[in-house]
Amino acid sequence: MSTTDAHSDILPHLFRQEYAKVTAVLCRHFGMLHLDIAEDIASDTFLKASEHWATYGIPDNPTAWLYTVARNKYKDYLKHTAIFENQIKEAIRPNENEIANVIDFSNQVIADSQLAMIFAVCTPTISTEAQICLALQILCGFSVEEIGNAFLTKTETIKKRLHRAKSNLRKEKFEIDALGEADIKSRLNTVLKTLYLLFNEGYFSKSNNQLIRKELCSEAVRLTSYLVENKSTNTPQVNALLALMCFQSSRLNARTDDSGEVILFDKQDRNLWDQTLIDRGNYHLVNACSGNEITTYHLEAGIAYWHTSPPNRDKWKHILQLYNQILVLEYSPMTALNRAFAFSKIYGHKKAVKEVLKLDLTTSNFYHALLGYLYASYDRETAIQHYANAIDLTKSKSEQNLLKQEIARLRQSS
Repeated sequence: MSTTDAHSDILPHLFRQEYAKVTAVLCRHFGMLHLDIAEDIASDTFLKASEHWATYGIPDNPTAWLYTVARNKYKDYLKHTAIFENQIKEAIRPNENEIANVIDFSNQVIADSQLAMIFAVCTPTISTEAQICLALQILCGFSVEEIGNAFLTKTETIKKRLHRAKSNLRKEKFEIDALGEADIKSRLNTVLKTLYLLFNEGYFSKSNNQLIRKELCSEAVRLTSYLVENKSTNTPQVNALLALMCFQSSRLNARTDDSGEVILFDKQDRNLWDQTLIDRGNYHLVNACSGNEITTYHLEAGIAYWHTSPPNRDKWKHILQLYNQILVLEYSPMTALNRAFAFSKIYGHKKAVKEVLKLDLTTSNFYHALLGYLYASYDRETAIQHYANAIDLTKSKSEQNLLKQEIARLRQSS
Protein backbone atom coordinates (compact mmCIF):
# COMPACT_ATOMS: atom_id res chain seq x y z
CA MET A 1 0.00 0.00 0.00
CA SER A 2 1.34 3.46 -0.95
CA THR A 3 1.92 6.22 1.59
CA THR A 4 -1.03 8.16 0.15
CA ASP A 5 -3.34 5.14 0.40
CA ALA A 6 -2.22 4.38 3.95
CA HIS A 7 -2.83 7.89 5.26
CA SER A 8 -6.15 8.19 3.43
CA ASP A 9 -7.30 4.99 5.14
CA ILE A 10 -6.28 5.94 8.67
CA LEU A 11 -7.36 9.60 8.67
CA PRO A 12 -11.15 9.02 8.50
CA HIS A 13 -10.86 6.56 11.38
CA LEU A 14 -8.81 9.01 13.46
CA PHE A 15 -11.11 11.89 12.55
CA ARG A 16 -14.06 9.93 13.92
CA GLN A 17 -12.23 9.09 17.14
CA GLU A 18 -10.15 12.20 17.83
CA TYR A 19 -11.85 15.26 16.29
CA ALA A 20 -14.50 15.38 19.00
CA LYS A 21 -11.91 14.90 21.73
CA VAL A 22 -9.72 17.73 20.44
CA THR A 23 -12.74 20.02 20.10
CA ALA A 24 -13.96 19.22 23.62
CA VAL A 25 -10.58 19.91 25.26
CA LEU A 26 -10.09 23.15 23.32
CA CYS A 27 -13.62 24.34 24.00
CA ARG A 28 -13.09 23.75 27.69
CA HIS A 29 -10.48 26.52 27.51
CA PHE A 30 -12.20 28.85 25.03
CA GLY A 31 -15.71 28.50 26.44
CA MET A 32 -18.96 28.00 24.54
CA LEU A 33 -18.88 31.57 23.19
CA HIS A 34 -15.95 30.59 20.96
CA LEU A 35 -17.04 27.11 19.96
CA ASP A 36 -16.26 27.88 16.30
CA ILE A 37 -12.63 28.66 17.16
CA ALA A 38 -12.19 25.28 18.81
CA GLU A 39 -13.74 23.56 15.80
CA ASP A 40 -11.53 25.52 13.40
CA ILE A 41 -8.34 24.54 15.24
CA ALA A 42 -9.45 20.89 15.30
CA SER A 43 -10.20 21.00 11.56
CA ASP A 44 -6.86 22.69 10.79
CA THR A 45 -5.11 19.96 12.75
CA PHE A 46 -6.56 17.25 10.53
CA LEU A 47 -5.89 19.30 7.39
CA LYS A 48 -2.23 19.53 8.35
CA ALA A 49 -2.16 15.78 9.03
CA SER A 50 -3.58 15.10 5.57
CA GLU A 51 -0.91 17.24 3.91
CA HIS A 52 2.05 16.23 6.09
CA TRP A 53 1.40 12.49 6.19
CA ALA A 54 0.93 12.29 2.42
CA THR A 55 4.49 13.62 2.02
CA TYR A 56 6.37 12.26 5.03
CA GLY A 57 4.37 9.19 5.98
CA ILE A 58 2.29 8.31 9.01
CA PRO A 59 4.06 8.99 12.35
CA ASP A 60 4.65 6.17 14.82
CA ASN A 61 1.98 7.55 17.13
CA PRO A 62 -0.61 9.34 14.96
CA THR A 63 -2.86 10.27 17.86
CA ALA A 64 -0.05 11.89 19.85
CA TRP A 65 1.01 13.73 16.68
CA LEU A 66 -2.49 15.17 16.31
CA TYR A 67 -2.59 16.30 19.94
CA THR A 68 0.81 17.98 19.60
CA VAL A 69 -0.28 19.88 16.49
CA ALA A 70 -3.55 20.92 18.13
CA ARG A 71 -1.66 22.11 21.21
CA ASN A 72 0.75 24.13 19.06
CA LYS A 73 -2.06 25.67 17.03
CA TYR A 74 -3.77 26.65 20.28
CA LYS A 75 -0.56 28.35 21.49
CA ASP A 76 -0.17 30.15 18.15
CA TYR A 77 -3.74 31.33 18.34
CA LEU A 78 -3.27 32.78 21.82
CA LYS A 79 -0.17 34.65 20.68
CA HIS A 80 -1.28 36.06 17.34
CA THR A 81 -5.05 36.50 16.93
CA ALA A 82 -6.97 39.67 17.46
CA ILE A 83 -9.80 37.80 19.17
CA PHE A 84 -7.40 36.73 21.89
CA GLU A 85 -6.10 40.27 22.36
CA ASN A 86 -9.52 41.89 22.48
CA GLN A 87 -11.86 39.36 24.07
CA ILE A 88 -10.11 36.53 25.86
CA LYS A 89 -6.82 37.90 27.18
CA GLU A 90 -8.27 39.75 30.15
CA ALA A 91 -10.13 36.65 31.26
CA ILE A 92 -7.31 34.11 31.18
CA ARG A 93 -3.96 36.03 30.96
CA PRO A 94 -1.54 33.10 30.53
CA ASN A 95 2.17 33.73 30.77
CA GLU A 96 4.67 32.01 28.46
CA ASN A 97 5.29 29.13 30.85
CA GLU A 98 1.58 28.49 31.33
CA ILE A 99 0.86 28.44 27.58
CA ALA A 100 3.11 25.42 27.02
CA ASN A 101 1.16 23.33 29.51
CA VAL A 102 -2.35 24.77 29.38
CA ILE A 103 -3.68 22.14 26.96
CA ASP A 104 -3.60 18.65 28.45
CA PHE A 105 -4.68 15.69 26.29
CA SER A 106 -4.48 13.03 28.98
CA ASN A 107 -7.21 10.38 28.92
CA GLN A 108 -8.84 11.76 32.05
CA VAL A 109 -8.91 15.33 30.77
CA ILE A 110 -10.35 14.18 27.45
CA ALA A 111 -13.07 12.19 29.22
CA ASP A 112 -13.89 15.04 31.60
CA SER A 113 -13.95 17.56 28.74
CA GLN A 114 -16.23 15.46 26.53
CA LEU A 115 -18.72 14.81 29.30
CA ALA A 116 -18.61 18.46 30.38
CA MET A 117 -19.22 19.50 26.76
CA ILE A 118 -22.18 17.15 26.39
CA PHE A 119 -23.80 18.58 29.51
CA ALA A 120 -22.98 22.14 28.41
CA VAL A 121 -24.51 21.62 24.96
CA CYS A 122 -27.63 20.15 26.57
CA THR A 123 -28.72 23.56 27.83
CA PRO A 124 -32.46 24.27 28.21
CA THR A 125 -32.01 27.49 26.19
CA ILE A 126 -32.35 25.37 23.03
CA SER A 127 -34.84 22.63 22.18
CA THR A 128 -34.18 19.04 23.20
CA GLU A 129 -33.89 17.96 19.55
CA ALA A 130 -31.36 20.73 18.88
CA GLN A 131 -29.37 19.78 21.98
CA ILE A 132 -29.04 16.19 20.79
CA CYS A 133 -28.22 17.23 17.21
CA LEU A 134 -25.49 19.56 18.39
CA ALA A 135 -23.99 16.99 20.76
CA LEU A 136 -23.97 14.37 18.01
CA GLN A 137 -22.18 16.72 15.63
CA ILE A 138 -19.67 18.37 17.97
CA LEU A 139 -18.90 15.52 20.32
CA CYS A 140 -19.66 12.41 18.30
CA GLY A 141 -18.46 13.58 14.90
CA PHE A 142 -21.77 12.87 13.17
CA SER A 143 -22.37 14.32 9.72
CA VAL A 144 -25.62 16.13 8.96
CA GLU A 145 -26.75 13.05 7.02
CA GLU A 146 -26.06 10.75 9.98
CA ILE A 147 -28.00 13.03 12.32
CA GLY A 148 -30.86 13.07 9.83
CA ASN A 149 -30.85 9.27 9.77
CA ALA A 150 -30.90 9.11 13.56
CA PHE A 151 -33.92 11.45 13.72
CA LEU A 152 -35.57 10.21 10.50
CA THR A 153 -35.48 13.88 9.42
CA LYS A 154 -34.42 15.68 6.22
CA THR A 155 -30.87 17.05 6.15
CA GLU A 156 -32.08 20.61 5.45
CA THR A 157 -34.12 20.53 8.65
CA ILE A 158 -31.08 19.32 10.59
CA LYS A 159 -28.89 22.08 9.11
CA LYS A 160 -31.34 24.76 10.23
CA ARG A 161 -31.64 23.17 13.66
CA LEU A 162 -27.85 23.13 14.09
CA HIS A 163 -27.48 26.72 12.91
CA ARG A 164 -30.07 27.99 15.40
CA ALA A 165 -28.57 25.94 18.20
CA LYS A 166 -25.04 27.25 17.60
CA SER A 167 -26.31 30.82 17.43
CA ASN A 168 -27.96 30.40 20.82
CA LEU A 169 -24.87 28.78 22.34
CA ARG A 170 -22.69 31.70 21.30
CA LYS A 171 -24.83 33.87 23.56
CA GLU A 172 -24.20 31.60 26.57
CA LYS A 173 -21.84 33.01 29.18
CA PHE A 174 -21.36 30.00 31.52
CA GLU A 175 -18.14 28.06 31.84
CA ILE A 176 -18.18 24.46 30.64
CA ASP A 177 -17.14 22.93 33.96
CA ALA A 178 -19.33 25.15 36.16
CA LEU A 179 -22.48 22.99 36.15
CA GLY A 180 -24.02 22.21 39.53
CA GLU A 181 -25.97 19.17 40.70
CA ALA A 182 -29.28 20.69 39.61
CA ASP A 183 -27.97 21.40 36.09
CA ILE A 184 -26.60 17.88 35.76
CA LYS A 185 -29.86 16.32 36.92
CA SER A 186 -32.01 18.42 34.58
CA ARG A 187 -29.84 17.63 31.55
CA LEU A 188 -29.10 13.96 32.16
CA ASN A 189 -32.01 12.60 30.11
CA THR A 190 -30.88 14.47 27.01
CA VAL A 191 -27.28 13.35 27.51
CA LEU A 192 -28.41 9.73 27.75
CA LYS A 193 -30.52 10.10 24.60
CA THR A 194 -27.45 11.39 22.77
CA LEU A 195 -25.33 8.45 23.90
CA TYR A 196 -28.15 6.06 23.02
CA LEU A 197 -28.33 7.41 19.46
CA LEU A 198 -24.53 7.28 19.19
CA PHE A 199 -24.54 3.61 20.14
CA ASN A 200 -27.45 2.81 17.81
CA GLU A 201 -25.70 4.35 14.81
CA GLY A 202 -22.78 2.04 15.54
CA TYR A 203 -24.88 -1.03 16.21
CA PHE A 204 -27.09 -0.69 13.15
CA SER A 205 -25.66 2.03 10.94
CA LYS A 206 -27.68 3.71 8.22
CA SER A 207 -24.65 5.51 6.80
CA ASN A 208 -21.39 4.89 4.96
CA ASN A 209 -22.43 1.49 3.60
CA GLN A 210 -21.45 -0.12 6.91
CA LEU A 211 -23.97 -2.09 8.92
CA ILE A 212 -21.83 -2.09 12.07
CA ARG A 213 -19.44 0.64 13.19
CA LYS A 214 -17.72 -0.74 16.25
CA GLU A 215 -15.84 2.47 17.01
CA LEU A 216 -19.13 4.29 17.63
CA CYS A 217 -20.35 1.55 19.96
CA SER A 218 -17.05 1.65 21.86
CA GLU A 219 -17.21 5.43 22.17
CA ALA A 220 -20.77 5.29 23.52
CA VAL A 221 -19.80 2.62 26.06
CA ARG A 222 -16.73 4.63 27.09
CA LEU A 223 -18.66 7.84 27.72
CA THR A 224 -21.54 6.09 29.48
CA SER A 225 -19.01 4.28 31.69
CA TYR A 226 -17.67 7.65 32.81
CA LEU A 227 -21.19 8.63 33.86
CA VAL A 228 -21.43 5.48 35.99
CA GLU A 229 -18.09 6.28 37.58
CA ASN A 230 -19.24 9.78 38.57
CA LYS A 231 -21.29 9.85 41.77
CA SER A 232 -23.46 12.69 40.42
CA THR A 233 -24.57 10.62 37.42
CA ASN A 234 -24.37 7.04 38.70
CA THR A 235 -28.14 6.54 38.60
CA PRO A 236 -30.28 3.44 37.90
CA GLN A 237 -31.18 4.90 34.50
CA VAL A 238 -27.54 5.32 33.50
CA ASN A 239 -26.75 1.78 34.67
CA ALA A 240 -29.67 0.49 32.59
CA LEU A 241 -28.34 2.20 29.46
CA LEU A 242 -24.83 0.87 30.07
CA ALA A 243 -26.23 -2.64 30.64
CA LEU A 244 -28.05 -2.40 27.30
CA MET A 245 -24.86 -1.29 25.53
CA CYS A 246 -22.82 -4.10 27.11
CA PHE A 247 -25.33 -6.80 26.15
CA GLN A 248 -25.56 -5.52 22.58
CA SER A 249 -21.78 -5.05 22.25
CA SER A 250 -21.17 -8.62 23.40
CA ARG A 251 -22.54 -9.91 20.08
CA LEU A 252 -20.81 -7.49 17.69
CA ASN A 253 -18.12 -9.93 16.56
CA ALA A 254 -20.75 -12.53 15.68
CA ARG A 255 -23.03 -10.23 13.66
CA THR A 256 -20.92 -10.16 10.48
CA ASP A 257 -18.65 -12.62 8.69
CA ASP A 258 -15.06 -12.03 7.52
CA SER A 259 -16.29 -10.20 4.41
CA GLY A 260 -18.59 -7.92 6.39
CA GLU A 261 -21.82 -9.65 5.43
CA VAL A 262 -24.65 -9.83 7.96
CA ILE A 263 -25.20 -12.96 10.06
CA LEU A 264 -28.74 -13.22 11.45
CA PHE A 265 -29.19 -13.80 15.19
CA ASP A 266 -30.27 -17.44 14.89
CA LYS A 267 -27.17 -18.26 12.82
CA GLN A 268 -24.59 -16.48 14.96
CA ASP A 269 -21.74 -18.43 16.56
CA ARG A 270 -22.37 -18.05 20.28
CA ASN A 271 -18.72 -18.86 20.93
CA LEU A 272 -17.90 -15.44 19.46
CA TRP A 273 -20.07 -13.65 22.01
CA ASP A 274 -18.04 -11.77 24.61
CA GLN A 275 -18.91 -13.29 27.97
CA THR A 276 -17.03 -10.55 29.82
CA LEU A 277 -19.34 -7.94 28.35
CA ILE A 278 -22.39 -10.10 29.14
CA ASP A 279 -21.25 -10.38 32.76
CA ARG A 280 -20.68 -6.63 32.86
CA GLY A 281 -24.18 -6.11 31.45
CA ASN A 282 -25.63 -8.34 34.17
CA TYR A 283 -23.78 -6.32 36.82
CA HIS A 284 -25.13 -2.98 35.61
CA LEU A 285 -28.64 -4.38 35.10
CA VAL A 286 -28.70 -5.43 38.77
CA ASN A 287 -27.54 -1.93 39.74
CA ALA A 288 -30.24 -0.46 37.52
CA CYS A 289 -32.90 -2.21 39.57
CA SER A 290 -31.93 -0.47 42.82
CA GLY A 291 -34.70 2.11 42.58
CA ASN A 292 -38.40 2.24 41.71
CA GLU A 293 -38.02 3.97 38.34
CA ILE A 294 -38.57 1.95 35.17
CA THR A 295 -37.35 3.60 31.95
CA THR A 296 -37.19 2.46 28.35
CA TYR A 297 -33.49 1.75 28.94
CA HIS A 298 -34.43 -0.72 31.69
CA LEU A 299 -36.89 -2.48 29.38
CA GLU A 300 -34.54 -2.56 26.38
CA ALA A 301 -31.75 -3.85 28.60
CA GLY A 302 -34.14 -6.58 29.75
CA ILE A 303 -34.79 -7.58 26.13
CA ALA A 304 -31.05 -7.61 25.39
CA TYR A 305 -30.52 -9.74 28.52
CA TRP A 306 -32.94 -12.38 27.23
CA HIS A 307 -31.19 -12.40 23.86
CA THR A 308 -27.84 -13.20 25.48
CA SER A 309 -29.25 -15.71 27.97
CA PRO A 310 -29.23 -19.50 27.46
CA PRO A 311 -32.25 -20.88 25.54
CA ASN A 312 -35.47 -20.66 27.54
CA ARG A 313 -38.91 -21.80 26.38
CA ASP A 314 -40.54 -18.69 27.87
CA LYS A 315 -37.92 -16.32 26.44
CA TRP A 316 -40.13 -14.77 23.74
CA LYS A 317 -43.03 -14.31 26.15
CA HIS A 318 -40.78 -12.25 28.39
CA ILE A 319 -39.48 -10.27 25.41
CA LEU A 320 -42.99 -9.55 24.09
CA GLN A 321 -44.11 -8.32 27.50
CA LEU A 322 -41.13 -5.97 27.63
CA TYR A 323 -41.90 -4.59 24.17
CA ASN A 324 -45.50 -4.00 25.23
CA GLN A 325 -44.26 -1.96 28.20
CA ILE A 326 -41.91 0.09 26.03
CA LEU A 327 -44.70 1.01 23.64
CA VAL A 328 -46.79 2.24 26.56
CA LEU A 329 -43.93 4.43 27.80
CA GLU A 330 -42.66 5.69 24.44
CA TYR A 331 -44.09 4.65 21.10
CA SER A 332 -41.76 4.33 18.10
CA PRO A 333 -42.22 2.59 14.73
CA MET A 334 -39.07 0.49 15.19
CA THR A 335 -40.22 -0.73 18.59
CA ALA A 336 -43.58 -1.67 17.08
CA LEU A 337 -41.84 -3.67 14.34
CA ASN A 338 -39.57 -5.41 16.84
CA ARG A 339 -42.61 -6.25 18.95
CA ALA A 340 -44.27 -7.81 15.89
CA PHE A 341 -41.24 -10.05 15.39
CA ALA A 342 -41.45 -11.22 19.00
CA PHE A 343 -45.21 -11.68 18.54
CA SER A 344 -44.52 -14.01 15.57
CA LYS A 345 -42.34 -16.24 17.74
CA ILE A 346 -45.30 -16.91 20.03
CA TYR A 347 -48.41 -16.70 17.84
CA GLY A 348 -47.06 -17.60 14.41
CA HIS A 349 -46.27 -15.73 11.20
CA LYS A 350 -49.81 -15.34 9.82
CA LYS A 351 -51.10 -13.59 12.92
CA ALA A 352 -47.95 -11.48 13.05
CA VAL A 353 -48.49 -10.31 9.45
CA LYS A 354 -51.82 -8.81 10.51
CA GLU A 355 -50.05 -6.95 13.33
CA VAL A 356 -47.42 -5.55 10.95
CA LEU A 357 -49.89 -4.48 8.27
CA LYS A 358 -51.77 -2.39 10.86
CA LEU A 359 -48.62 -0.27 11.24
CA ASP A 360 -48.70 0.75 7.56
CA LEU A 361 -45.03 1.80 7.52
CA THR A 362 -44.75 1.41 3.76
CA THR A 363 -41.77 3.77 3.40
CA SER A 364 -39.66 1.77 5.87
CA ASN A 365 -37.23 -0.88 4.64
CA PHE A 366 -37.53 -2.63 8.02
CA TYR A 367 -41.29 -2.91 7.56
CA HIS A 368 -40.92 -4.66 4.19
CA ALA A 369 -38.01 -6.82 5.38
CA LEU A 370 -40.10 -8.08 8.31
CA LEU A 371 -43.07 -8.79 6.06
CA GLY A 372 -40.77 -10.65 3.70
CA TYR A 373 -39.55 -12.80 6.57
CA LEU A 374 -43.09 -13.48 7.82
CA TYR A 375 -44.62 -14.23 4.41
CA ALA A 376 -41.70 -16.51 3.46
CA SER A 377 -43.16 -19.44 5.39
CA TYR A 378 -46.45 -19.53 3.46
CA ASP A 379 -46.54 -17.03 0.54
CA ARG A 380 -43.26 -17.04 -1.37
CA GLU A 381 -44.16 -14.49 -4.09
CA THR A 382 -45.48 -11.91 -1.64
CA ALA A 383 -42.36 -12.41 0.48
CA ILE A 384 -40.11 -11.80 -2.55
CA GLN A 385 -41.99 -8.61 -3.41
CA HIS A 386 -41.56 -7.23 0.11
CA TYR A 387 -37.87 -8.15 0.13
CA ALA A 388 -37.50 -6.31 -3.19
CA ASN A 389 -39.24 -3.26 -1.71
CA ALA A 390 -36.87 -3.35 1.26
CA ILE A 391 -33.85 -3.45 -1.08
CA ASP A 392 -35.09 -0.33 -2.86
CA LEU A 393 -35.54 1.53 0.43
CA THR A 394 -32.20 0.79 2.14
CA LYS A 395 -28.82 2.41 1.44
CA SER A 396 -26.87 -0.28 3.26
CA LYS A 397 -24.98 -2.57 0.87
CA SER A 398 -24.74 -5.27 3.56
CA GLU A 399 -28.47 -5.19 4.15
CA GLN A 400 -29.15 -5.28 0.41
CA ASN A 401 -26.93 -8.33 0.02
CA LEU A 402 -28.70 -10.12 2.85
CA LEU A 403 -32.12 -9.42 1.34
CA LYS A 404 -30.95 -10.58 -2.09
CA GLN A 405 -29.75 -13.82 -0.52
CA GLU A 406 -33.20 -14.36 0.99
CA ILE A 407 -34.85 -13.79 -2.38
CA ALA A 408 -32.46 -16.25 -4.04
CA ARG A 409 -33.17 -18.82 -1.32
CA LEU A 410 -36.92 -18.49 -1.84
CA ARG A 411 -36.62 -18.84 -5.60
CA GLN A 412 -34.44 -21.93 -5.29
CA SER A 413 -36.98 -23.53 -2.96
CA SER A 414 -39.78 -23.32 -5.55
